Amino acid sequence: MKIEIVVGNIVAQPDADAIVNSANANLRLGSGVAGAIHTAAGPELAAFCRPFAPLAEGSALITPGFKLPNPWVIHVVAASFVNNPHADEILEQALESMMKVANANNIKSIAMPAIGTGIFRCPAELSALLTARVLSSYARHGSCVEWVRICVAREAIRSVFSSATLAASEDSELAINRAAFSFTQGIQFSRRP
Repeated sequence: MKIEIVVGNIVAQPDADAIVNSANANLRLGSGVAGAIHTAAGPELAAFCRPFAPLAEGSALITPGFKLPNPWVIHVVAASFVNNPHADEILEQALESMMKVANANNIKSIAMPAIGTGIFRCPAELSALLTARVLSSYARHGSCVEWVRICVAREAIRSVFSSATLAASEDSELAINRAAFSFTQGIQFSRRP
């Protein structure tokens, strides 16, 4: 599994099979990532999500991408780090749920944000650590996902996620491509054109 971390817009990743929405439990238009995804996908996304709300913390749901260039959106719900003492466990569960849904639906490529770092106020370092841990585990134990692109808003956050990804890869059996801050299992997968 190739992992790359970029400063970029989550809704401007047309080569990904699925983008990940750091969703609110009501699966509605919100601020940040949820707002950008719902706006780009159009009102059909909100209408499609309505029967599935509220989505439990730590859970994931896959929906069509509607007007997005991506066929799928994987919605995950983290927890508030302001008032939930188990928010880190819920975030890790949400990341696990994301990968389970991706595998169950044969998703080959994912673009995702720094889950939980917006309105839920997860420290970037913790989100990066948990994300790297979950992705590294799936890379070691097998996944149909060939690549994951983590899209962040600022260079400082990209650096944090890159460091966490490198640290996770050093603790695993994965080969390192330090120049690209990516890690692979066995062979390098390239992005589809």
